[in-house]
Amino acid sequence: MPGYYTERLSGERLRACYDLAPARAKAYLEAEVDFVLQKTSSSMAVVELGCGYGRVLRRLLPRVRTLVGIDTSIPSLRMAADFLERKNSLHLVAMDATHMAFRDHAFDLTICIQNGIAAFGVDQQQLFAEAVRVTRPAGVVLFSSYSDRFWEERLKWFEIQAEHGLIGEIDYRATGNGIIVCNDGFRATTADAGCFRNMAAVLGFVPNIIEVDGSSLFCEVVVP
Repeated sequence: MPGYYTERLSGERLRACYDLAPARAKAYLEAEVDFVLQKTSSSMAVVELGCGYGRVLRRLLPRVRTLVGIDTSIPSLRMAADFLERKNSLHLVAMDATHMAFRDHAFDLTICIQNGIAAFGVDQQQLFAEAVRVTRPAGVVLFSSYSDRFWEERLKWFEIQAEHGLIGEIDYRATGNGIIVCNDGFRATTADAGCFRNMAAVLGFVPNIIEVDGSSLFCEVVVP
């Protein structure tokens, strides 16, 4: 649902979704960030697409030379400014990830995780292409979505969010096969390995597809 994370599920409401995550979902979130951290070094310039309130940026900040977080939600960015340590190396910018104002090859590592590829509600191919465009040769682009094996825990997590009024009541008649549908129009989909491979192939790449923790599915592209 385009705009959902900008207009309804942002700032404090977005953070509440993570605070309410059950133990298995929190393990998934931790494993996902740990995988990203393995790709970092102190010399890197890194950008996160869809940084929200800074949950991932907070872990990246001490590990890299320059860190940029972009998001379309002003409330989330304001919250990130308060949530994160103030450093000259950190930059928070309101920006559409499908039409970034950065120059070509600006970053060593570009990340879009926690199912941003589907959650943003944008043209996924354009998002993928923009991520590659702003990444330098030999740099890395990382996208992630949910593993099929995480379906039951993912649904449980969304049920908790619905119970707290953060998202609409779940429509179980329309929910299944990796898709969660709510009665307020929210529709949470995923990207599978085939989807990632197809998007990469359009750009002439063969991605590395990695399942992490039985919960995340990562698509890694090394830019030639």
